[in-house]
Amino acid sequence: MASIDALNISASGMSAQRLRMDIISQNIANVNTTRDENGDVYVRKTVTFATRSQDSFSTMLAQTQMNSATNLVGNGVKVASIVEDHVTAMRQVYDPGNPDADENGYVTYPNVNTVTEMTNLIDATRSYEANITAFNATKNMLLKGLEVGK
Repeated sequence: MASIDALNISASGMSAQRLRMDIISQNIANVNTTRDENGDVYVRKTVTFATRSQDSFSTMLAQTQMNSATNLVGNGVKVASIVEDHVTAMRQVYDPGNPDADENGYVTYPNVNTVTEMTNLIDATRSYEANITAFNATKNMLLKGLEVGK
């Protein structure tokens, strides 16, 4: 069943990268959003990944030391969290005619940089494509295995 596990790992990577692309798209869509439904400025969001594993690190280390590498099948990736970026500063633009301007005439815009988001989007797209390539390679190996008996 290692082949099915390989397909599941690739599928988990595609799902995680798709969610990452969704969050990046949300950031780009809100690049000029000065207030949300609560009246707050939109805050950039990022996705954090983690391994989808049932084994602890110490268990994996013990298996490696016992030379049982056949049991070290990965379990894929999962989205650990979607966090707001409170480290990057918000943009301040002087526009006293804007209804969202403060008492000094500055409007606070989200901390979204379009260039950074587009770079992250390209990275997520390439990762998605790599998972598709791995998925298709595994699928082709399974199909060739079925042809052996012919």
